Amino acid sequence: MRFILPLCIAGVSFFVACNNNAPSSTPVKEDTIAATSPPAAKPAPLRSEAVLPDSSTAFINSSDSAFVLLPHPIHLKSGLSLSLNIPEGYNISVAAEGLNRLRFMSKSPDGRLFATDMHDINDNRKGRLYVFDGWDDSTHRFKKVYTYLDSLHNPNQVAFYHYKGRDLIYVAETGRLGYYEYHAGDTVAAGKPVVIAEFPDYGLSYKYGGWHLTRSLAFHEGRLYVSVGSSCNACIETENVRATVLSMNPDGSDKKFFATGLRNSVGIKWVGNQLWVTCMGRDLIGPDKPEDLFLRVDSGVVYNWPYYVPYEGRYLPDQKMQDTARMRHIPVPPPPPVAFCGFKAHSAPLGFDYFKGFEDARLDRAFLVALHGSTTVSRQRGNAIVKIIGGNRYTDVVNGFLTGKEEKDRKGRPCDVLMVDHRSFFFTDDYKGVLYYVWRERP
Repeated sequence: MRFILPLCIAGVSFFVACNNNAPSSTPVKEDTIAATSPPAAKPAPLRSEAVLPDSSTAFINSSDSAFVLLPHPIHLKSGLSLSLNIPEGYNISVAAEGLNRLRFMSKSPDGRLFATDMHDINDNRKGRLYVFDGWDDSTHRFKKVYTYLDSLHNPNQVAFYHYKGRDLIYVAETGRLGYYEYHAGDTVAAGKPVVIAEFPDYGLSYKYGGWHLTRSLAFHEGRLYVSVGSSCNACIETENVRATVLSMNPDGSDKKFFATGLRNSVGIKWVGNQLWVTCMGRDLIGPDKPEDLFLRVDSGVVYNWPYYVPYEGRYLPDQKMQDTARMRHIPVPPPPPVAFCGFKAHSAPLGFDYFKGFEDARLDRAFLVALHGSTTVSRQRGNAIVKIIGGNRYTDVVNGFLTGKEEKDRKGRPCDVLMVDHRSFFFTDDYKGVLYYVWRERP
């Protein structure tokens, strides 16, 4: 059976209206999700940046001791040489290379590594899903890389789930979410996908900071959670599916809004009973505002976009957007809880992982986040793997990708992080198409 994600009120079409007077997007017809409107705002008090959201975040290792980072030379087959700085006592290798926009990773039920590849920055249908196989523990490289799927439309993330006696692999593309049946050892997908949701696959061009093309996935307690970014840089959306995190059953039924007001949460992950996301702030209001965020997302909360600008542990009103809302008789929600961590503007946080049971006490119970970096290299923001401390504090764990203020000085852009075992982790670089492996050396 084919399950379709409804997109707007039945029988009614809308045009996206943006405050920057950018061209309107093509109208699209949609239904309501689970016959409900987006959740109403839950009033929440502002909190000091120095205070954790609540006592349940006590499981987070937020020690602020900096790592001693030492340089390690990297030589790629493309001819590029660089030096990456990693913690003392660790080593790094190129686990796979020669790929394109290598994005998010996921482990299969039989313990293999899968990763998406979005090919290039344009809206395209040349994306791939790889499976890495034949790990060589002496060289710390994979011997084989299979193309599990190709001709995908901006694939960002996959997720595995055991449902009704079958292992399934869910593949999130811009316009649709579907699954395939998965069997241990598969090197190519079997059959056609069962499509359980469809999403808007158009939007404003990158020129306006919009058209967020990625869809991200996370399972929790029998429900599938999907992040859908906004259509624009800053606007009042007319398609209520935009700038949200949705919840649904594994077959796509019973679709509901989990949270709204999230401009573009590219990374989402459940840790215990808490959903954590990375969130990129809007553009075109200067080099230092708004901050990008790492925050816990709670059910029913309306978050800051597009009505507030996060800055230095508080929310400032986006006056233009609030005035627009009032002119249209749209209620402006109260400011949400302050995020657990704010990053410098244009750092572009993407994937992350929670390191549980890691041998190094400095990283055990810690969040590591990939900062993709600003498209404007001269800002020198991001381009590193960082450990979250809290407030507006974080510390580098891997850096060295950016050596100057020009595009030629950028040697990579971290995208995702995945803990492998108690002493190692992978991270992806979607700029040079490289999979890196970092491990702690034995005493």
